[in-house]
Amino acid sequence: MAKKSRSGGGTPATVALEKAGAAFTVHSYAHDPASELSYGLEAAAAMGTSPDRVFKTLVAEVDGALTVAVVPVSATLDLKALAAAAGGKKAAMADPAAAERTTGYVLGGISPLGQRKALPTVIDASAEGFETVFVSAGRRGLEVELAPGLLTRLTSATSAPIARR
Repeated sequence: MAKKSRSGGGTPATVALEKAGAAFTVHSYAHDPASELSYGLEAAAAMGTSPDRVFKTLVAEVDGALTVAVVPVSATLDLKALAAAAGGKKAAMADPAAAERTTGYVLGGISPLGQRKALPTVIDASAEGFETVFVSAGRRGLEVELAPGLLTRLTSATSAPIARR
């Protein structure tokens, strides 16, 4: 996979990838605000790839601390599994405004990469079954494709089964 150069800046996610010298590919598509699909399912459909390979970035609170969960768009987040994986007892979805403020991204475009504040991150173990996965590149209509091991390393994440099918 070739690294895509994004002269002129890019998003904080692509800038972080370039700074790390990472191999990645940027995919863009026309986001349809009228789409009735979730952002992730819209991305999978627009790129013609399996929703199992496209991962959404969710922000939750584990024992009161913001934590990032990265799960396939074809699944839902298992909050109990996230709490256990993060070493906590209880998890709940974070307030959307807190998620946007802390990550620096808008809902539907939150990337696990290049966040304003580094948060503990857990990536669903299913990512390891793919050569590459897709995550938001930091805005709606923009995805980045990279190896799951690289995503884990760059986000200092742990891998655990946190998705519910």
